[in-house]
Amino acid sequence: MAKQEIRLGNYIINEDSFPYIIAEIGINHNGDLQIAKKLIDAANACLWNCVKFQKREPDIAVPEEQKNVMRDTPWGQITYLEYKKKIEFGKSEYDYIDKYCKDKPIAWTASPWDIPSLEFLLDYDLPFIKIASAGNSDRDMMRLACESGKPLVVSTGMSTLEELDEMVEYLEKYSDGNYILLHTNSTYPAPAAELNLRMIKTLRERYHCLVGYSGHERELEPTVVATSLGAKVIERHVTLNHNMWGTDQAASLSVAAMAMLQGRMREVLLMLGNGEKVITENEKAVRRKLRGN
Repeated sequence: MAKQEIRLGNYIINEDSFPYIIAEIGINHNGDLQIAKKLIDAANACLWNCVKFQKREPDIAVPEEQKNVMRDTPWGQITYLEYKKKIEFGKSEYDYIDKYCKDKPIAWTASPWDIPSLEFLLDYDLPFIKIASAGNSDRDMMRLACESGKPLVVSTGMSTLEELDEMVEYLEKYSDGNYILLHTNSTYPAPAAELNLRMIKTLRERYHCLVGYSGHERELEPTVVATSLGAKVIERHVTLNHNMWGTDQAASLSVAAMAMLQGRMREVLLMLGNGEKVITENEKAVRRKLRGN
């Protein structure tokens, strides 16, 4: 049975907690540690809980038919495989990121795209392992992630309900219920008409687990709505500038939007209240004036 309270680092997530907010840096650093540092600084200044990267062994993770496809990049026209290697951080960069985040402090993690990358990440004291939508059908990697004993945060994009049933059955068997599902539409950027935010409720009722939202849209509103629908983890891609090179930049939040989003999430939860009928203090004054009691 999925746990109804899960600790990610020093943050406890349950149905009463404010959402845990993840800044998905992903590959928006373009292989530049200075860009990564600025995005870590921004997430920390905006009081987000965690920054997240992506870890790949390009020779394994890039499909064979894509490896030799030529691509225009900031390094000139090179193969897709060469490009992926250019933007990949290794041990020296992650050692630096680990120390830099501890000094802030802000949590960090990454989504592995293959088993060697997961093994690499498990050498660090990460608060959780993120399983991307692209990897949620990789049972070998999922099994190793479960055996780590760390909580799993699993995106559900590009999956049928039947595939999710099978995945959750696997998680129940091997993770001891220590997982959170994220509703996701994996289009970058995702059209508003395809977001289907009511899936947050569907996932919660179908699997009786904590549910969050990983958004790939340009706007803030869907994430605010997801918060109102009970998402307990929020993940959004972040960027220093939408005009930077890279496929994920357009579906990312600017630093100003990062600061704005948390405020709007808090406002919508305040507006929703607790559902108990009360006469507020402001109403009491109006009642005395209009009813005399």
